[in-house]
Parts: sequence; C-alpha cells; structure tokens
Amino acid sequence: MQKSIQTKAKTTVLFALLIFTFNSCAVNPVTGKRELSLLSEGQEVALGAQSDPAIVAQYGLYDDKKLATFIDTMGQKMARESHRPHLQFYFRVLDSPVINAFALPGGYVYFTRGILGYMNSEAEVAGVLGHEIGHVTARHGAKAYTRAQIAQMGLAAGTIFSETFRQYSDVAAQSIGLLFLKFGRDQERQSDKLGVKYSTTIGYDAKNMSHFFGTLNRLRSESGQSLPDWQSTHPNPVERESTTLRLAEEAQVNAAGKRYKTSRESYLALIDGLIFGEDPRQGFVENNMFYHPQMDFQFPVPTGWQLQNSPQMVQMVNQEQSAGIQFTLAQEKSARAAADKFVTDSKGEVTISTNRRTNGLITEIRQINLTTEQGALTVLSYFIEKGQNVYVFHGFSSDAKFSSNQKYFQSTMNGFDRLKNQKARLVKPTHIKVVAVRRAATLGQFLAKHPSKELTPEKLAIVNGMQLTDRVKPGDKIKVLTK
Repeated sequence: MQKSIQTKAKTTVLFALLIFTFNSCAVNPVTGKRELSLLSEGQEVALGAQSDPAIVAQYGLYDDKKLATFIDTMGQKMARESHRPHLQFYFRVLDSPVINAFALPGGYVYFTRGILGYMNSEAEVAGVLGHEIGHVTARHGAKAYTRAQIAQMGLAAGTIFSETFRQYSDVAAQSIGLLFLKFGRDQERQSDKLGVKYSTTIGYDAKNMSHFFGTLNRLRSESGQSLPDWQSTHPNPVERESTTLRLAEEAQVNAAGKRYKTSRESYLALIDGLIFGEDPRQGFVENNMFYHPQMDFQFPVPTGWQLQNSPQMVQMVNQEQSAGIQFTLAQEKSARAAADKFVTDSKGEVTISTNRRTNGLITEIRQINLTTEQGALTVLSYFIEKGQNVYVFHGFSSDAKFSSNQKYFQSTMNGFDRLKNQKARLVKPTHIKVVAVRRAATLGQFLAKHPSKELTPEKLAIVNGMQLTDRVKPGDKIKVLTK
C-alpha cells in the first residue's frame, strides 16, 4: 500500500514537471536555442530591480561623476550592440576596494573602484564590461534561478518519498543555495567570448582583455590563494588570458583593415585621483578603537575580535565565533522609538528595559531572550541618539555564552562617543596618481623614486600591468600611490 502511494506520488510530480517544462521553454538570445527557463524577462528585470537597492546600500556608490558617466556611456553603447538591445541596462561604480565586477539578472552591472584601479586602458574596461553584459544577454542569472527551482522541486519530491530524506531536507536546501551562488565555468567562458565580441564591435582592441586576466593571475599568485581549476567555478586566469587573446586575434582577422583602440592615456587621466584601497574617512581601526571621521564617532573594539566595516553596518565577531556585535543606524527618529520597534519585531522576552546617558548621549537599553532554531539566544542592545541619528548596537550570543561575553558588549557600547581623536579627523585615503616618466629607465628604477607605504614595488608593478624589468621612456604615464 505504501509503495503504491509512493509510486503515484512520484508519477504525479514527474508529470507536473514535464508539463511545467513544456510550458517554460524560451529561446536563448545568444545561442538561439530553446531552453528551460522558469523566469520570464519581466520577472528577470524585476529580480534585478529588487536586488539593486540592497547592493547599493551594502557598498555605496563611488562619488565620481566623470567615472560613472564613462562606465555608463561605454556600457550603453555596448548594450545596444548586444544580443538584447531592447533591454534597459544600468551600470554602477561601487565604492569598494574589492577587485570585482558582477551582473544581476535584468541588466544591472557593477564595477568596483577596486577593479578600476587595476585596469590600465579603456580597452581593458571594455572587455570586462562586455563580459558582464554577456552574463545578462545569455541569461545566466535566469539559468541559475531555474536550476535552483528545479532542485527545490526535486527536494520536495524527495520529502514525499522518503522519511529519511525528509530529515535532511533543510541541510540539502542550504547546500543547493550554495551551489548556485556563482556562474559555472562554461558560463564564464561564454561571457569571455561575448566580452571579446562586444568590445570588438564598438571598436576596442580586445587583446587587452587578456592583459587584465594576466593581472588577475599575478594578484592570485601574490595573495597565495591559488585554487586548482576543479575547485573553482571560474576558469583559471591563465586559461582565460590565452583564450581571450586567441579570440581577439580571430575577431580582428575577420574584420581586416579596421583599427582598434586601446586608449591607455585617456583612461589613466580618468582614474588619476581614484581612491585606492580602504577609505579611512568611512571608518578605520587603530589601537583597538574604531573611528568614523565622516560621521564623527568612535567606539572601542574588543581585543582579538574581527571587524568588518561596510556602509550599511559594522560587524564584530570574537575568535571562537560564539559572540558578535552589530552596529548600524536605525530608521526611527528617537532612541525610544527604535528600541520599541526592535522589541516588537523580535518578539522576544524583555529581561532588561532601562534608559541612561552614554557619554552625555540619550540611550535606551534593552536585553531580550530569543528562541531560535539554533537554540536560546540573548541580545543586549543600546539605542543611542546623536545629532539627527539613532545608532544601534546589538551584542548577541547563546544563553550559555552570554555571561562570559557581556563585558565585551558593555565595554564597546559604553565606549561610544563623539570623535575625540583629532588626528583621526585628518586622515586621508590613498589615491592613484598618474606621473609622466622624465628619463628612460626600468619600471623598478622609476618606482624607486616614488615609494609607497601601502604597496611594494612588485605590487605596484601589478597595478600598472607591467613587470619591474620593463623599460619606460620619457612621456610614458605610470600609476603611483599618494595621500
């Protein structure tokens, strides 16, 4: 009887999947082939539009109108020549030192200032920008979504058939989510090919795209974080360097007689003054104290705790990862309103509710107990009014660990104050400075005259996409770092 029920259930699920598949096929704009897609173009655009504000809130936009206009102008020109010219694209430059570029479904493309600092020509930008547009035009995000949904369908079917499998369905669901976080290697290769095609179409020398993959490979070697191909969702930069070079040469042979531009000097002029690395004005740690010059506050960081700073929040975690502190801004106008909303939303048991002044600033304090899937959790929260803002600390750990971590929570929260360190107010970020070579020399000899506290000459050579032994001549433009 049980076997008969399982067989009928399996047949029903498979039939439903077949009907769903039949009704959900679409033609891929790049390949022209029909493929399964559970995300319509309208839904794809909506998904990107919903995610874009969170990306901007997390990283912030880099405040450089000329650079933003350059990226948008090039991107829009390329998008019009792409396989989806009707789609509205959005191009953003994020205020992050991370070396990255990525795309969301529906036409949202992001470059960090970090990756722009390591590029050395408009042609390099065009190749990588075309690559990211390729992820959108080939609907790689929609494919990842479809694979995830089908996997979830299979997960649901498995819970019908097996009591044993049902016990582990939550774990399996989490693993499935991890599997689809990144595009597959074949999709990256396809986007590389599209990057060459799109950048060549608008007149750039796509061979420079291979130069940038050479830079990525050198960065990977310098960091010591090299991974074997089979462990990475991206092809090896060495492979991508040689492949994109071959593809670019083939594309230019097929358009014999046409000249392609690199535009190195115009790009270097554009990024002259670009912030390089972390911007200390947006927060930095020195001697176990976190300073935020722009927002005029400071607070102590527990010794040995790791801190991660972003425009949206500051997070601190102890070495055992058994306790953490989150620091952010509340949307409410007063400390009392913010505290009340947090208590209501958390639905926890309030064990402490009081108010006081923290270094002269109005403060509401709440301690609540929560019951979560991972067990009982205790949260100590401070809501502090300063100027027009309400700053919020949440210190949290399991009930068993709370008493041993409470002193760290209180020390950090009670230490919140207006910025008292006058030197911290004067900090400046490191900038890229483009300098003209006056005398013929090697790059190493030139950089010796422009030393940097942030990077070694070897790493500055990578920033320039060159080797220390390369010859430079009068008039050449080289990137150095300055405050």
